[in-house]
Amino acid sequence: MSKYTPNTTLLPSIVKFLKKLQKNNNRLWFIEHKEEYTTEHAHFKTFTSTLFDKMSQYDNLESLKVYRIYRDVRFSKNKTPYKSNFAGGMKRATKWLRGGYYFHIQPGGASMIGGGFWGPNVADLKRIRQEIAVDAEPLRKILADPTFLKVFGNLEGTQLKTAPRDYPKDHPNIDLLRYKQFVVRRHFTDEEVLADDFLPKMIETFRAMRPFFDYMSDVLTTDANGVPIE
Repeated sequence: MSKYTPNTTLLPSIVKFLKKLQKNNNRLWFIEHKEEYTTEHAHFKTFTSTLFDKMSQYDNLESLKVYRIYRDVRFSKNKTPYKSNFAGGMKRATKWLRGGYYFHIQPGGASMIGGGFWGPNVADLKRIRQEIAVDAEPLRKILADPTFLKVFGNLEGTQLKTAPRDYPKDHPNIDLLRYKQFVVRRHFTDEEVLADDFLPKMIETFRAMRPFFDYMSDVLTTDANGVPIE
């Protein structure tokens, strides 16, 4: 009996299909292989449902979303009609829990598990910087934790080339104040994605985000005096 089960392990066929799609990213080929796509996408959804159920034991999650494979090419120079990955995300429940879990499966070592704050609005970014400017040590402690370093390596995200408005260039926390995004990622090879322990590794990775998410949640749901925002 095969060691692969669709609810806890990704089948090799899912990577094979995505590899073929990368080489044949056009509507005619996709239409001819629509049945294959439907089968692999259904398998991916089954797997992600298991992920959601297991992650719900460790966090208060509101919903699971599996993203469409169809690309919006209206404003892109890249006119290929399909994404070369299967992707999804999990949303934390209630306004008090901030941060989002993201994952995508993409051949060639491009599979990734990530999370964080991809595009914080003006108010959120201002509040995060306000907290960092006053006391960055709690965040620095999280980023320097051995588990965080082992799983993610470092904090990622686009940064300003200079200091943000209202902050001096020589501010002691300028390295963190320059961030416009606050993102963490972990990449996986095709072999790791298809291994029996990939689902536990996904959960391990998401759980490693929690101190970072919990810190940001505390910041973004309170004012500068630490009073909860109604």
